[in-house]
Amino acid sequence: MFLKGIVKSIYLKYIDKAGQQKKIEYWRKQGMKIGKDCHFETMSFSTEPYLIEIGDHVAIAFGTQLITHDGGIWCFRDELKNGDIFGKIIIGNNVLIGTNCIILPNTTIGNNCIIGAGSVVRGKFPDNSVIFGNPATVGLNMNIQKLLYKQNPGLLYTSNLSSDKKQEIIKRHFNIS
Repeated sequence: MFLKGIVKSIYLKYIDKAGQQKKIEYWRKQGMKIGKDCHFETMSFSTEPYLIEIGDHVAIAFGTQLITHDGGIWCFRDELKNGDIFGKIIIGNNVLIGTNCIILPNTTIGNNCIIGAGSVVRGKFPDNSVIFGNPATVGLNMNIQKLLYKQNPGLLYTSNLSSDKKQEIIKRHFNIS
Protein backbone atom coordinates (compact mmCIF):
# COMPACT_ATOMS: atom_id res chain seq x y z
CA MET A 1 0.00 0.00 0.00
CA PHE A 2 2.84 2.40 0.89
CA LEU A 3 4.64 1.70 -2.39
CA LYS A 4 1.41 2.16 -4.35
CA GLY A 5 1.00 5.60 -2.75
CA ILE A 6 4.53 6.60 -3.72
CA VAL A 7 4.03 5.46 -7.32
CA LYS A 8 0.74 7.38 -7.54
CA SER A 9 2.39 10.50 -6.12
CA ILE A 10 5.18 10.32 -8.70
CA TYR A 11 2.67 9.72 -11.50
CA LEU A 12 0.59 12.76 -10.43
CA LYS A 13 3.73 14.93 -10.47
CA TYR A 14 4.43 13.70 -14.01
CA ILE A 15 0.84 14.47 -15.11
CA ASP A 16 1.08 17.91 -13.48
CA LYS A 17 4.16 18.72 -15.59
CA ALA A 18 2.81 17.10 -18.78
CA GLY A 19 0.41 19.94 -19.60
CA GLN A 20 -3.24 20.89 -19.43
CA GLN A 21 -4.58 18.26 -21.80
CA LYS A 22 -2.90 15.42 -19.87
CA LYS A 23 -4.25 16.76 -16.56
CA ILE A 24 -7.78 16.98 -17.89
CA GLU A 25 -7.59 13.51 -19.49
CA TYR A 26 -6.34 12.05 -16.22
CA TRP A 27 -9.11 13.59 -14.11
CA ARG A 28 -11.81 12.63 -16.59
CA LYS A 29 -10.59 9.03 -16.33
CA GLN A 30 -11.00 9.36 -12.56
CA GLY A 31 -14.66 10.29 -13.07
CA MET A 32 -14.59 14.08 -12.93
CA LYS A 33 -16.93 15.87 -15.30
CA ILE A 34 -14.92 18.66 -16.94
CA GLY A 35 -16.16 21.08 -19.58
CA LYS A 36 -14.28 22.70 -22.45
CA ASP A 37 -11.47 25.27 -22.29
CA CYS A 38 -10.44 24.64 -18.66
CA HIS A 39 -7.08 25.39 -17.07
CA PHE A 40 -5.87 23.74 -13.85
CA GLU A 41 -2.73 24.73 -11.94
CA THR A 42 -3.63 22.26 -9.17
CA MET A 43 -3.72 18.48 -8.96
CA SER A 44 -5.56 18.41 -5.62
CA PHE A 45 -9.01 17.12 -6.54
CA SER A 46 -9.81 15.02 -3.48
CA THR A 47 -9.98 11.27 -3.05
CA GLU A 48 -13.41 11.17 -4.71
CA PRO A 49 -12.91 13.14 -7.95
CA TYR A 50 -16.06 11.53 -9.39
CA LEU A 51 -18.04 13.83 -7.05
CA ILE A 52 -16.70 16.94 -8.84
CA GLU A 53 -18.36 18.64 -11.84
CA ILE A 54 -16.60 21.53 -13.58
CA GLY A 55 -18.21 23.62 -16.33
CA ASP A 56 -16.69 25.27 -19.41
CA HIS A 57 -13.94 27.90 -19.24
CA VAL A 58 -12.91 27.33 -15.62
CA ALA A 59 -9.47 28.26 -14.29
CA ILE A 60 -8.24 26.88 -10.96
CA ALA A 61 -5.04 28.41 -9.58
CA PHE A 62 -2.06 26.84 -7.86
CA GLY A 63 -2.50 25.55 -4.31
CA THR A 64 -6.27 25.21 -4.49
CA GLN A 65 -7.82 22.08 -3.01
CA LEU A 66 -11.23 20.59 -3.73
CA ILE A 67 -12.34 18.36 -0.85
CA THR A 68 -15.37 16.06 -1.24
CA HIS A 69 -15.45 14.51 2.23
CA ASP A 70 -15.76 15.79 5.79
CA GLY A 71 -13.06 14.35 8.04
CA GLY A 72 -14.65 15.83 11.16
CA ILE A 73 -16.73 12.69 11.56
CA TRP A 74 -13.56 11.16 13.02
CA CYS A 75 -14.51 12.75 16.34
CA PHE A 76 -17.68 10.61 16.44
CA ARG A 77 -16.18 7.22 15.49
CA ASP A 78 -17.43 5.58 18.70
CA GLU A 79 -21.03 6.52 17.93
CA LEU A 80 -21.00 6.49 14.11
CA LYS A 81 -18.84 3.42 13.51
CA ASN A 82 -17.34 3.35 10.00
CA GLY A 83 -19.37 6.43 9.02
CA ASP A 84 -18.12 8.88 6.40
CA ILE A 85 -19.64 12.11 5.07
CA PHE A 86 -19.36 13.02 1.38
CA GLY A 87 -20.65 15.87 -0.77
CA LYS A 88 -20.50 16.96 -4.39
CA ILE A 89 -18.72 20.03 -5.69
CA ILE A 90 -20.31 21.70 -8.73
CA ILE A 91 -18.60 24.60 -10.47
CA GLY A 92 -20.44 26.51 -13.22
CA ASN A 93 -19.15 28.02 -16.46
CA ASN A 94 -16.68 30.91 -16.71
CA VAL A 95 -15.28 30.67 -13.19
CA LEU A 96 -11.87 31.67 -11.84
CA ILE A 97 -10.77 30.14 -8.54
CA GLY A 98 -7.78 32.01 -7.08
CA THR A 99 -4.60 30.73 -5.47
CA ASN A 100 -4.76 28.61 -2.30
CA CYS A 101 -8.54 28.31 -2.04
CA ILE A 102 -10.27 25.43 -0.32
CA ILE A 103 -13.54 24.25 -1.85
CA LEU A 104 -15.45 22.09 0.64
CA PRO A 105 -18.07 19.37 0.09
CA ASN A 106 -21.66 20.30 -0.80
CA THR A 107 -20.60 23.44 -2.64
CA THR A 108 -22.17 24.83 -5.80
CA ILE A 109 -20.58 27.82 -7.52
CA GLY A 110 -22.73 29.48 -10.17
CA ASN A 111 -21.74 30.72 -13.63
CA ASN A 112 -19.54 33.80 -14.13
CA CYS A 113 -17.90 33.87 -10.71
CA ILE A 114 -14.54 34.84 -9.27
CA ILE A 115 -13.31 33.20 -6.08
CA GLY A 116 -10.70 35.36 -4.34
CA ALA A 117 -7.32 33.91 -3.34
CA GLY A 118 -7.24 32.08 -0.01
CA SER A 119 -11.00 31.72 0.29
CA VAL A 120 -12.62 28.81 2.10
CA VAL A 121 -15.78 28.06 0.16
CA ARG A 122 -18.77 26.01 1.29
CA GLY A 123 -22.41 26.34 0.27
CA LYS A 124 -24.39 27.58 -2.71
CA PHE A 125 -23.26 30.73 -4.52
CA PRO A 126 -25.31 32.48 -7.23
CA ASP A 127 -24.29 33.35 -10.78
CA ASN A 128 -22.32 36.57 -11.36
CA SER A 129 -20.73 36.68 -7.90
CA VAL A 130 -17.33 37.75 -6.64
CA ILE A 131 -16.77 35.47 -3.65
CA PHE A 132 -14.02 35.80 -1.04
CA GLY A 133 -13.08 35.30 2.59
CA ASN A 134 -13.03 32.66 5.30
CA PRO A 135 -15.77 31.69 5.40
CA ALA A 136 -16.36 32.87 1.84
CA THR A 137 -19.26 35.19 1.15
CA VAL A 138 -20.49 37.09 -1.90
CA GLY A 139 -18.76 40.45 -1.78
CA LEU A 140 -19.60 41.95 -5.17
CA ASN A 141 -21.59 41.44 -8.32
CA MET A 142 -19.50 40.65 -11.41
CA ASN A 143 -20.75 43.81 -13.18
CA ILE A 144 -19.25 45.94 -10.41
CA GLN A 145 -16.02 43.91 -10.57
CA LYS A 146 -15.82 44.47 -14.34
CA LEU A 147 -16.28 48.21 -13.83
CA LEU A 148 -13.48 48.19 -11.24
CA TYR A 149 -11.20 46.33 -13.65
CA LYS A 150 -11.96 48.78 -16.48
CA GLN A 151 -11.07 51.73 -14.22
CA ASN A 152 -7.95 50.13 -12.71
CA PRO A 153 -4.77 52.07 -13.55
CA GLY A 154 -2.91 48.74 -13.75
CA LEU A 155 -5.07 47.43 -16.63
CA LEU A 156 -2.67 46.46 -19.44
CA TYR A 157 -3.58 44.42 -22.51
CA THR A 158 -0.75 41.87 -22.41
CA SER A 159 -2.32 38.40 -22.14
CA ASN A 160 -1.43 37.25 -25.69
CA LEU A 161 2.04 38.76 -25.82
CA SER A 162 5.42 37.08 -25.46
CA SER A 163 7.05 37.22 -22.02
CA ASP A 164 9.64 39.73 -23.25
CA LYS A 165 7.06 42.08 -24.77
CA LYS A 166 4.83 41.77 -21.71
CA GLN A 167 7.75 42.62 -19.41
CA GLU A 168 8.66 45.61 -21.58
CA ILE A 169 5.11 47.02 -21.40
CA ILE A 170 4.77 46.44 -17.64
CA LYS A 171 8.14 48.05 -16.87
CA ARG A 172 7.35 51.05 -19.06
CA HIS A 173 3.93 51.46 -17.42
CA PHE A 174 5.45 51.42 -13.90
CA ASN A 175 8.54 53.46 -14.87
CA ILE A 176 11.00 50.64 -14.15
CA SER A 177 14.23 50.70 -16.12
